[in-house]
Amino acid sequence: MATARKQRKKSKLFYDYNLVAVILLLMCFGLIMLYSTSAYVASIQFNDDMYYFRKQAMISIASLFWAFLISRIDYHIYTKFPTVIYLAAAFFMFLVRTPLGVTVNGAKRWLKIGPLQFQPSELAKLAIILCLPYLIVKMGKKIATRKGFITIFVIGMMLGAMTFFFTDNLSTAIIVCGITAGMIFIAHPRTKEFLIALAAVAGVGAVSLAILIANLQNSDNFRLQRILVWLHPEDYMKSEGYQIMQALYAIGSGGIFGKGLGNSVQKLGWVPEAQNDMIFSIICEELGIFGCCITMMLFGYLLYRLFFIAQNAADLYGTLVVSGIFIHIALQVILNICVVINLIPTTGITLPFISYGGTSVLFLMTEMGIALSVARGIKFQAPESTLSGF
Repeated sequence: MATARKQRKKSKLFYDYNLVAVILLLMCFGLIMLYSTSAYVASIQFNDDMYYFRKQAMISIASLFWAFLISRIDYHIYTKFPTVIYLAAAFFMFLVRTPLGVTVNGAKRWLKIGPLQFQPSELAKLAIILCLPYLIVKMGKKIATRKGFITIFVIGMMLGAMTFFFTDNLSTAIIVCGITAGMIFIAHPRTKEFLIALAAVAGVGAVSLAILIANLQNSDNFRLQRILVWLHPEDYMKSEGYQIMQALYAIGSGGIFGKGLGNSVQKLGWVPEAQNDMIFSIICEELGIFGCCITMMLFGYLLYRLFFIAQNAADLYGTLVVSGIFIHIALQVILNICVVINLIPTTGITLPFISYGGTSVLFLMTEMGIALSVARGIKFQAPESTLSGF
């Protein structure tokens, strides 16, 4: 009994208040920038300059309480029904193809059930983050075999394919496939073979892209046309290239310290849907390179805290789950910024915690709650000197 009490004293439960702090900072910063970006458009469209801000603030507050609740639940509970989570994600995405699906801005990606309206593709990200780690842990050393590798690969990529075919959401499908590839890279013991396979896939993709670019002029596919817009946006100023060119004007006019918070010109109807995918361009215009760097530093610190939790998690399942969350956040931030500065073709990827979108915030905070739950399982050994007074 004495030994057990001593061990309990030495063992100190961990709660990552640093992660909580950076999440709160990002959410508060996001709400400030959302109001600054959307006030003009909201006042024109809804005669209420706080329309977008109010909705986002309400879902953000609710999501904070939701994340706290999730953080108090033992994350091992998700290992009891991984198949249910996976199939539920597939089922809800399938429902988008039924009359329950709702078209918003020309894309049928939303699901309306009673008073609830959400994007089920966000559930696919959460499902792959929770289900693949369970399968990897269950397979154990078999992950190193060809059969194990193919099994993990197919299950992950299949959910990505369903995301694309059921919701027509290529950007989310890319993220789901990216999370799958990242988890396989972490779990597979033979890194060299994985890198060779990745290089082969990249090579095939590069050749395919070159062939597509060579035949773009004869294609009516809007996704292929986006590649032309990406390569020469100035030639499409009056059509598909308008949004990205206006976003680039916003970034270029910001300078080092920007025009000042609330002083953006491009948000006055020039950048379409500025409160969504292109909000980073308004950050650059109003806060300049300085504000851009601060934003990226906040995301960098968030990723650092997730890396810390993954590195010190109590078991492999916790490590892989938080690694999946890390990959998701990193991919989404990188892809959004690359789209805004025209490094890659336009996709509908939002900037986490900052862009407008209730579904995105809710599922992001669910992931943060799970990460905090994993963090609560971390135990540190307190130094002997701190125990001398007990």
